[in-house]
Amino acid sequence: MILVPRSMSPSEVLVEEQLYRRVLKLMGNRFEISVVAHNEAWAEARIDEAVAEIRRIEALLTTYREDSQTNQINANAGIQPTKVDQEVFDLIKRSQRISALTQGAFDITYGSIDKSLWNFDTHMIRLPDAATARLAVRLIDYRNVILDETTTSVFLKHQGMRIGFGGIGKGYAAEMAKQLLIKQGVTSGIVNAAGDLTTWGMQPNGHPWTIGIADPNAKNEPFSCLNISNVAVATSGNYEKFVMIDGKRYSHTIDPKTGLPVSGIKSVTIVCPNAEIADAMATPVMVMGVKVGIDLINQMQGIACIIIDEHDRVFTSKNIRIN
Repeated sequence: MILVPRSMSPSEVLVEEQLYRRVLKLMGNRFEISVVAHNEAWAEARIDEAVAEIRRIEALLTTYREDSQTNQINANAGIQPTKVDQEVFDLIKRSQRISALTQGAFDITYGSIDKSLWNFDTHMIRLPDAATARLAVRLIDYRNVILDETTTSVFLKHQGMRIGFGGIGKGYAAEMAKQLLIKQGVTSGIVNAAGDLTTWGMQPNGHPWTIGIADPNAKNEPFSCLNISNVAVATSGNYEKFVMIDGKRYSHTIDPKTGLPVSGIKSVTIVCPNAEIADAMATPVMVMGVKVGIDLINQMQGIACIIIDEHDRVFTSKNIRIN
């Protein structure tokens, strides 16, 4: 619809706001970037800028490029510190804080795990024994990541240690893309990083964004919906990748302390103002379990969670209500 007030010249015609969306593969995942704007060309240019920002972050954090700063840190494990960009340094520092908060349930040194023990495919018919599992995670310890503020360098104390940003990188990229879009004048939109998403503003009709919470028993169907604006949502679930052993489902999420897959929870959804934090908190709550996870979230301000356990019971933190 085009609104043409009598006092306006043709060059000043106002076009009703619309939602412009693009879906593409970034960071090895499906990203969907949506912006509300009056003009398609302007909207597409803003999306281009957001895509470039996500690709820039991917180049820093990926483990699939030898020249990435992540791989440089890993290659120098136990040998020498690696100087990194302030951005990477700060992300690692924030990751360590989350590790301390979750008592190690979140740990970016998970990259040290020998994935041959947990391939989560049809060939996996038994769990590794407890002793083998503990041996495999011996190098996982966020406290052995040494940061030097004066040189912005990172040192992994032991050879064989590896860091990875799989538990926080998508959320960080989504948050950075959102901040860039806001800076460029986008007043409303969504950046969805494979289900870890952040929202701001309103839909073109003036209503809040409606977000579906995936049903872990039918992942393409929502079990509930949230009406949100200016918040982020991230979900960690055992329905994407898992293995059934003796009739019990085990998630691909590994407990860094035991080295064994977690069980008992089907999905954890985190709601908070920041996509990086939402992404980083979803997995550790799954590792910690219903009671400990809910207790932790209830002690934090501005963050909420929804947990579905293996018996399809729904648990929520005290500061959230679902439809």
